[in-house]
Amino acid sequence: MPTLRWTTVSTAAPDAEAFVMASRFEVRSFKDVPRFFLRSLAAWKQVSGAPGAYGASLIAQPLKRTFWTLSAWEDKDALYTYARTEPHRSIMTGLRPTMKDSTFAFWQTPAADLPVDWTDARRRLAEQSRTGA
Repeated sequence: MPTLRWTTVSTAAPDAEAFVMASRFEVRSFKDVPRFFLRSLAAWKQVSGAPGAYGASLIAQPLKRTFWTLSAWEDKDALYTYARTEPHRSIMTGLRPTMKDSTFAFWQTPAADLPVDWTDARRRLAEQSRTGA
């Protein structure tokens, strides 16, 4: 399972709050896996220079056609600015037709607790998937 371990982009003040996003994407077919993975790497590279990014991680499960992302941000606005900025914007728009399923979870955590634990992130995504809340 290819994993890009947590990379710290910038260090938050110890008393700051971080806005966290976890996502799970499943592509429709195996032929979509290489394209999704390569585009994910471009988005990953963009995070490393994104204003307000604290850090991120990516897990790729190509044989399951599934990709997981986890990132922490200064606030919701920083995350949404990143999402609307190129190349991320075009990447997500271009990949939309290849998606079978996607789930997102958002929460806040003390910046002192970064990096976020994947176990917690997967639990939150599973709960979000079950409840749709």
